[in-house]
Amino acid sequence: MRSEMMKRTPFYDRHLQLGARISGFGGYEMPIQYSSIRQEHLAVREAAGLFDVSHMGEFLIDGSGALPLVQRLTTNDVNRIEPGQVQYSVMCNERGGIIDDLLVYRLGDERFMLVVNAANIEKDRAWITSHLSEDARFEDRSEQTVLLALQGPDAEDVLQELTDLNLSRMQPYTFQYATVAGIEQVLVSATGYTGERGFELYLDLDARDPSLAVGLWDRIMERTDSYALQPAGLGARDTLRLEVGFPLYGSDLDEEISPLEAGLGWLTRLEKGEFLGSDILKKQKEQGVTRKLAGFIMKGRRQIPRSGYDICLEDGKKIGTVTSGSQSILLEQGIGLGYLPPELAVEGTTVFIPIRNKLLPAEVTKPPFFNKTNL
Repeated sequence: MRSEMMKRTPFYDRHLQLGARISGFGGYEMPIQYSSIRQEHLAVREAAGLFDVSHMGEFLIDGSGALPLVQRLTTNDVNRIEPGQVQYSVMCNERGGIIDDLLVYRLGDERFMLVVNAANIEKDRAWITSHLSEDARFEDRSEQTVLLALQGPDAEDVLQELTDLNLSRMQPYTFQYATVAGIEQVLVSATGYTGERGFELYLDLDARDPSLAVGLWDRIMERTDSYALQPAGLGARDTLRLEVGFPLYGSDLDEEISPLEAGLGWLTRLEKGEFLGSDILKKQKEQGVTRKLAGFIMKGRRQIPRSGYDICLEDGKKIGTVTSGSQSILLEQGIGLGYLPPELAVEGTTVFIPIRNKLLPAEVTKPPFFNKTNL
C-alpha cells in the first residue's frame, strides 16, 4: 500500500507503463529497474539511458551575500567558477564531517543553485537556513523542479535532435539554458555520474503545466529504436557510479566522515580561507587521517562483497568495513569501496573479505575499476 507521505514525480505513470519496479527512495516512489539492472547498465555504457532523478533537491541562493554564504558552507572555492559553470563540492559540519555532497551551479555573479541528495533535502535546508545572512535569500525549488539525466555515449546525438544548442561544444561541468523539444528555459548541464558523456535537463514547472515534463520524457523516449536508448532506474545508477568509484552519501559518506578521509581532498580548498569545518580539516591535513576510502576488486569470480561486510587481514583481523559493494557488470567481478588504515589503502595491497565463512582475497585498486578501451 502506498504511503501517504511518499511523493511521485510527473513521470510516475510513464514508469508504470514501462513496467518499472517502484520503490521508496528519498521520500519518492521511484523506478528501481525496468527490464534488468544489467541490461540498463549496459545500455548506458554502450548507447544511452534516460533516468528520472527528479527526487533530487534544488536550492536557490541569491543576493549580495550569496557568494560569501556558499563559500562558507562548502569546501570547494566558488570563486574558481564563473556563471555557466558547475562545481562538485561538499558541505561540512563544524567537526569536518560531511553533511552532504552536492553540485554548485553558478547562475550569476550573485545567484547559485545547489543540487543536493534527495534524502538530505530537509537536513540541508535546515543547515543552510541556519547560516543565512540578511543579504542572502534562500528558496527551496525541489518540488517545482523536474530533472532528467540522459547518460551514455549516444546521449549527445539523442539530445541534439531536440535542441539547437550545440552540445558538442559543451565542456564538462558547464550549463546553458536552451529550448529542448520545444520547451523554453530548460537548464542543460554536462556533469554526469556514470563515467559516460551525459546531460542533465532541469525544468522548473513554476506556473507551467506539468504535462510539459511528460512531453519532454516522451520526445526523448521516441528515439529508443534509433539509438538503443533505454529507460534506466536507480539500480543501474548505483552500479554505474560504483564502477567508476564515485562515493554515495549514506553509504560511503556521512557526518562522521571528513572529505579528506573520503578521498575528496581535491575539492577541499583550505587555502581559500575559513569555512565551516575548516579548522578540523586543517588539523587532519597536517597530522594525517586515520582511515581512507579505498577501492578493491575481488580476485575470484562470482564473489560479491556486500555493504556491511568486514574487511580483514589474512589472519582474520578486522581492519575496515565495506561501504559499497556489488558485481561489476562490465568486469563480471566483485568490486567495492571501504575505509582502511592509510598504510593499507595503497594500490596493490591484498585484503580479505569474509564471504560465506571464507576469507576471500581482494586487491586494493584505484577507481575507476574499468577501462573501456581494454575490455
